[in-house]
Amino acid sequence: MLANRTSAELLLLSSRMTMNEQSTLNALLQDPLLDPALHAIGVSVAEGRRISDDDALLLYEKAPLAFVGTLANIIRERKHGGKTYFNRNFHIEPTNVCIYTCQFCSYSRLIKQREDGWEYSMDDMMDMVKAYDGEPVTEVHIVGGVMPQYNLTFYKDLFSRIKAHRPDLHIKGLTPVEYYYIFKKAKVSYEEGFRQLIEAGLDSMPGGGAEIFHPDIRQQIASDKCTGEQWLDIHRVWHQLGKRSNATILYGHIESYAHRVDHMARLRQLQDETGGFQTFIPLKFRNQDNQMSHIREVTTVEDLRNYAISRIYLDNFDHIKAYWPMIGRSVAQMSLAFGVDDIDGTIDDTTKIYSMAGSEEQNPALSTKDLVQLIKAVGRQPLERDTLYGIIMDYTDHVFPDEEVYRGYTALPVVQR
Repeated sequence: MLANRTSAELLLLSSRMTMNEQSTLNALLQDPLLDPALHAIGVSVAEGRRISDDDALLLYEKAPLAFVGTLANIIRERKHGGKTYFNRNFHIEPTNVCIYTCQFCSYSRLIKQREDGWEYSMDDMMDMVKAYDGEPVTEVHIVGGVMPQYNLTFYKDLFSRIKAHRPDLHIKGLTPVEYYYIFKKAKVSYEEGFRQLIEAGLDSMPGGGAEIFHPDIRQQIASDKCTGEQWLDIHRVWHQLGKRSNATILYGHIESYAHRVDHMARLRQLQDETGGFQTFIPLKFRNQDNQMSHIREVTTVEDLRNYAISRIYLDNFDHIKAYWPMIGRSVAQMSLAFGVDDIDGTIDDTTKIYSMAGSEEQNPALSTKDLVQLIKAVGRQPLERDTLYGIIMDYTDHVFPDEEVYRGYTALPVVQR
C-alpha cells in the first residue's frame, strides 16, 4: 500500500509523474475496495517497473476497465503525450487463393475454389501502384494468400519494379507465413532470402500471421501455417539484419487469457533480445463467413481492455496500434484513451481481408482530413508519420481549406474555433 511507503519513496515516485498523472493514479489507488494485488500492479506502473506474466493474467481476470484504462493511458502519455500517429498508405493483396486452411479466415479461397478468388499479375499490381502517382502516399503494404507462383523470384521482381517506378515509396511486405513458404520453396535460408529481397527494395515487415503462438490453440485454428516459433525466428533474423517489423495477436476466439499473456510474453522476450519491433497490433476475431462463425465476437469493452493490458504489459514496445477498419472509427477513437497511440493509415485501397470477415468498415478508406478530425475530436494531437515513425507533418494546428477533395471524397467545411 502507498500508505506503508516512506516519505522519501513517495517523493521519488511523485517526481517521476506529472501532476495530472499523480492525481489520477492517487485517486485510483486510494479506492478502499481495490484488490491489494491490483494496487501493487498500479504502484509498479507508477514506478515504471515491468509487470509479470501473473500480473497481466490478474489484470485480465480481475481488473475493472477503468483501472486498466487509467494505467494504460498513463503509460501512453509518458511515452507520447497526446501524440497520435497515422500514415498515408495503400494495400495490395496479390491473391486470396491460398494453399493453407485457417479456421478463422473469411478471406482466402482454397485452390478448389479458385474461381471465387483473385490472382493479380505483376502488371496488375504495378497498375495499382501507378494509380497513386502524384499522390502523397508513403507506404505500400503487400500481403496476401500463399500460392506457388508468388515465389521469391516474383517478389524480387515486383519490389524492384516498384522501387524503379517510385523510389521513395516504402515497401512493407509479406508475413512470416508467406516467407516461410517462399524461402523453403527456394531452398534458401531466412537470412539469404531476406538479403535478396532487401536488395530488391523490401523495407520492412508487417506483423500478420502471428494469430496465437501457443501450440494448443494454433493447432486448432491455423495448423497449416508456420509455427509460432518459426514466426518468431523469421522476425529475429529480420531484426538481426537491422530491419524493423510489427507484431500482432488475433484475440477473442477460443484462446484463454493465459494464451494471450503467453503470446505477449514471447514477443516481449524477443523484443528484449533484438529491439526490432515497432508496434503491437491487437486484431479482433470477426466471425462472418468462416469456420468459426459459431463463436460469438467479444464486446467493445473487451477490445478496450485488451488494448489497455497490451500497453501495460509490453513495456518495451514503443507503439500500440488500433487498426481502425477492423474495429470501426468510434472504437478507434475510444482506444486512444486505453493505451493506443497509432490508428494506422488512410488505407486508401480496396482492402478485403477484414471487410470480408465482417469488420466494422466495409469500405476501409479515410482521407487525411478524416483521420485528423477523428483524432482531434478526442483531444489528441494528430501526427502524420512515415512507416518508421519519422514525422512528416504535425496537424495539431492545421486547418484544411473548405471543400477540399481527397480521392473522390469532398470534405465538409471546417468550423474554426
